[in-house]
This record gives sequence, C-alpha cells and structure tokens, in this order.
Amino acid sequence: MKAITLEQPGGVENLQYTDLPIPALQPGEVLIKTKSLSINPVDVKSRAGKGLYGRFKDFKPLILGWDISGEVAAVSPDVKDIKPGDAVFGMVNFPGHGQAYAAYVAAPAAHLALKPDNIPYEDAAAATLAALTAYQFLYHEYNIVPGQRVLIHAAAGGVGHYAVQLARLAGAYVIGTASAQNADFVKALGADEVIDYKAHRFEDVVSEVDFVLDAIGGENIDRSLKVIKKGGTIISIPSGLNADVVEKARALGIHGAFHLVASSGKDMQAIAALLAEGKLKSNVSEVFTFDQMREAHLALERGVKRGKIVINV
Repeated sequence: MKAITLEQPGGVENLQYTDLPIPALQPGEVLIKTKSLSINPVDVKSRAGKGLYGRFKDFKPLILGWDISGEVAAVSPDVKDIKPGDAVFGMVNFPGHGQAYAAYVAAPAAHLALKPDNIPYEDAAAATLAALTAYQFLYHEYNIVPGQRVLIHAAAGGVGHYAVQLARLAGAYVIGTASAQNADFVKALGADEVIDYKAHRFEDVVSEVDFVLDAIGGENIDRSLKVIKKGGTIISIPSGLNADVVEKARALGIHGAFHLVASSGKDMQAIAALLAEGKLKSNVSEVFTFDQMREAHLALERGVKRGKIVINV
C-alpha cells in the first residue's frame, strides 16, 4: 500500500512516500481503506519534532496522522458493530501512533463512528480531531449550559468553527474573534458577536465571560483572563497553562486548565448524529491529493483562513 513515513523530524521534505504492507489486524480493530484524511497543527508540530513527537518517535515505520474517513475492508472476529463495506470516520489512536497517512489503516473500532450517508468523506474526515476537541471541551470538560457567555478565539479556524456551532447548539451567547474577512462566515456559524482581532483588542470590548476556549496560547491567555467573570473558566488548546498563569487565574477566582482531546467512538457517534441532522457542518477550505501531502503541510503552516484542510487518498 502507499504510505507516507517520517524517518526523522524536520521540514516537509522529510515526509517520505513509500510502499508498505497492509497492516495486520489486532483484536478490536478494523481495517479501513482510506478515502480522505485531514491534517491539524499537531501534525505539523510532530513532523518538526515538537508537540507529541516524543510519544511515538521510536516507531518504525513512523506514520503521522489521526483523522480518517473511509470504507471498512476487514474486521477482527471480536468486532460486532462494524462490518466490511461500512463507511466510517474518526480520530484514531490519539495521542499515540495514529498512522493515518496510508492507503489502509488498522484502527480500534472503539475510536470510530459510522459516517452519515449524506456527508461526503471529505467533510467526515474534517470533523474528527477538531470537532472532537470542541465537543469534548465544551460538553465534557466545561459542561456548557444555556445562557452562558462564551468567547471562542480563532473562531473561523479548525477547532473554532466547530466550537461556535456547538456552543450555539447548547444555547450559549457566542462571541468569536476572527479577521474582518471572516466575520460573516463566523456569524453564519451562529456567533452573536464577532470581534475583528486586528482592529480591536478583545479585552477592551468584551467582559463578563463565563468560558473562554483559547486556540492561540501565549499572551492571549493572560489577556483572556481580564474578560472572564469570577468563577469562570479558560481552557487552552495549543500551549496549556503554565503554573504562572494558573496562579494568576486562581487569584482572580478563575479556573484555568489544559486538556488534550482523546479518541472516543462514543463522542464520534454524537458528532455523526449532528452532522446527519445538519446541526453541525464542516468547512473544508482546501483539498489536496495524497501526493500533495508536503504542499498541504506548507499550506497549514501558512495558516488556514477557514475550517480544515483535507487530503483525498
């Protein structure tokens, strides 16, 4: 099968196109013939030897990627709820060795959901790590309730555009930060307010927020603390909250936390239901071929204007 391996961390030239045997199934796994996959900032960081790279650097061959949609080619004898021919999608083996950059992927059935018939493979692949992050942070880690004021940074981005929709579905008052060119897009997702982060410092125009979902990190965390009401919460995605910021938050009566998304077929099934009902939608900004993986990584490094980047295999 065709696959892309990472022999050593570095630039996109280190993504090597190769041919490997189709993986053998372990108990509880299904073999997926990949149709589409999506990439995330964690892919780029891992390729460069940062982020999660240390968790799986010793695997040979090392194959990056976690977001996949495709058709089931085979199942282990103990798998009962998924059968050959089913269309499935999910974030597999995160934060471990995902191995999604391949024509065939052996994945735990417990990490997958059936793809809705009315959703194309590209949109399903997009709605995996990013959608799961938004879903788990808003609905599990924070447990959002109607009427709360929620601030979502980078609201037009991969995680952000799902988070806006999910927060709106939960009945929250949603405020998003985005560029002026993405304001209408974020509004259409369900945001009540959109702040042009280039024209305004959000802390000057926002206050009394219950929850902040931060996908930027750095000084953005400190600035966000200024707009959160006492008893509120901030969850940061890219960099976590260092001890200094946690102390600052605690001094203000604010809960600060960092959480890592985890593979979950149960949560993927919930996302699948929302996709099927049209309550949650993926925005795919660019589609590349498998042979263009290096170009896709470069595009992600330059910054995605809206939503997700998807690769068709």
